Amino acid sequence: MNMNTTSYSISGHPNPLQIPLAVLYSIIFILGLTGNLVALWVFFCVHSKKNSVRVFLINIAFADLLLVACLPFRILYHSQGDKWALHPILCKVVGNLFYMNMYISVTLLGLISVDRYLKIHRSAGMQHSLQSTKWSSALCTVVWITSFVTSSAFLIPNKDQHNNLQNNTQTNRCFHYKKLIGVEWKAYINIFVIMVFWLVFISLVVSYGKIATRLLRTSEEKSDLPNAARYARIARKSFFILFVFTVCFVPYHIVRVFYIKTQLTPNIPPYWEDVADKANEVALVFSALNSCLDPVMYFLLSSSVRKEVLHLVGSVFCVQDVAGVSGSSSTMDMDGRNERVNKEQANISLTSNLKEKADTESNLAGL
Repeated sequence: MNMNTTSYSISGHPNPLQIPLAVLYSIIFILGLTGNLVALWVFFCVHSKKNSVRVFLINIAFADLLLVACLPFRILYHSQGDKWALHPILCKVVGNLFYMNMYISVTLLGLISVDRYLKIHRSAGMQHSLQSTKWSSALCTVVWITSFVTSSAFLIPNKDQHNNLQNNTQTNRCFHYKKLIGVEWKAYINIFVIMVFWLVFISLVVSYGKIATRLLRTSEEKSDLPNAARYARIARKSFFILFVFTVCFVPYHIVRVFYIKTQLTPNIPPYWEDVADKANEVALVFSALNSCLDPVMYFLLSSSVRKEVLHLVGSVFCVQDVAGVSGSSSTMDMDGRNERVNKEQANISLTSNLKEKADTESNLAGL
């Protein structure tokens, strides 16, 4: 019996990405799980004003958690030499769940950009209806249902996959390159999803570009006001979502066009299939990285998240200062107590100022 667990790529050479992928997905899993759990704890356990953006952020956090839940399976797969030891059906479920939640995040980020645009460019009736929590909740429901139905279609096995299951061949492979000859409809769905992505990307560029322009113009026209400088700072923050979107998703959707082309080409050389496969794997890591960067977005867009994080930071600093002062000698006990009180008051003042600053910026940005 051959006990060699080394996986080979399409070209027949050992896959050099196994260990790097396992390590990177492990880091993303830890950071993404921690960040999104903290965010959900703040959203549900801290009382704050409900608005449309908060509804979108909660749904993004849930989507990120489901995506992160898929990563241990990928970590196990790559760490075992790209060998799938679980049931083949579970492989398809995990793979489709990963992509489903990735595109849910993409769509919700696009909806947030439209929401922010409407809030900056106030348009009375339409703004009120589109930004109500009921309307945003309905939109999120439609996004989840549509994504689930679309992903379920990919669970239908094609003829070759059905034969492989019956003959017990290639059941130790998962997340690997597959030809779509005979099931071109899957490629067409993927092409449609890519088109939707680029439409969302354009909406982000236009929305946040206009938002930033509006805020910068306001800061210049009203430079004598105390809050004028903060408009410019908020304008820069508005580009963070665009930055996250570009870094995490644009490389994958550029590669995806070439990847689908090779899947539909019957006699393409194995070398190009291997290039498409490796490029897709690397780009997919950037997409998974979004689950780590989204919690930073929550900090920027949600005042309740900012308040709790600042409160935790202030509490940690206070504890550390008290511990440091308690170690002073007995001859300096009175001075130590005074220093401790002064530091605690300073930290409380600093935390209060940071919270006020966060609240002010939230109001300026319309969050």
